[in-house]
Amino acid sequence: MSGRNFALITGASSGIGASFARALAARGQNLVLVARSTDKVRALAQELSRDHPVEALSYSIDLSLPGSPARLAEWLQKDQLDICLLVNNAGFGAQDKFLKVPLELQAQMVRLNIQAVLDLSWLLIPAMVARRAGGVINVSSAVSFQPIPNMATYSATKAFFTSFSMALAHELEGTGVRVVTLCPGTTRTNFFDSGGFSQGGFRRAMQEPSAVVAKALKALDRGGGLVLPRKLDRLMIFVERFLPRRWVVLAAGELFQRQD
Repeated sequence: MSGRNFALITGASSGIGASFARALAARGQNLVLVARSTDKVRALAQELSRDHPVEALSYSIDLSLPGSPARLAEWLQKDQLDICLLVNNAGFGAQDKFLKVPLELQAQMVRLNIQAVLDLSWLLIPAMVARRAGGVINVSSAVSFQPIPNMATYSATKAFFTSFSMALAHELEGTGVRVVTLCPGTTRTNFFDSGGFSQGGFRRAMQEPSAVVAKALKALDRGGGLVLPRKLDRLMIFVERFLPRRWVVLAAGELFQRQD
């Protein structure tokens, strides 16, 4: 890949976002790395520019703040950076009973997990359609397929994200823009520690971020689609179709208990 075409990755400072950055840099893709953490995202950009023949730029911004996606798009336009791949990865969750989670924290979650995705998609995809070439990787979650007690707002935001992404993929068929809806299960990142999640047995079956990214990029190369990287998650989601929804919610509530 060459020219001033860039892949934009949100939540790029660690975890799945950083793994996407490293995998795409290894492919020779120029990068715009976006995250709140100025030092981490800048250090990653410097590392990738040093180790690969790519241009890696960092942009520190909190995408949960109203208007921040528009400011990011303005910066891209000012610097004449064409985005050929949008990786909507930024997001966070909080685990506790709904009434115990501060309202502002839940609103911030909705703004980052939903509103920022809508804004960036609406602002950046039209240029891809005009060029008849581009890609979008939306990093949702395996929890998007069922309600999760003790994570009510987070699982609801991811349900929206998966539904939106799959509908968008259908709308963009024939435009040259490929859409991957990525729904990883438990992955070895700081998500669980920062959210106060329980030490359930699911932690022993965590995926590595690099494995999740590899499957997403493979799907992108093939034209897009829904990706559930882990066989266990695909099996569980299939089985849930045949169970009463109340049972599914009860089981999910037991699995995702708040860590005291």
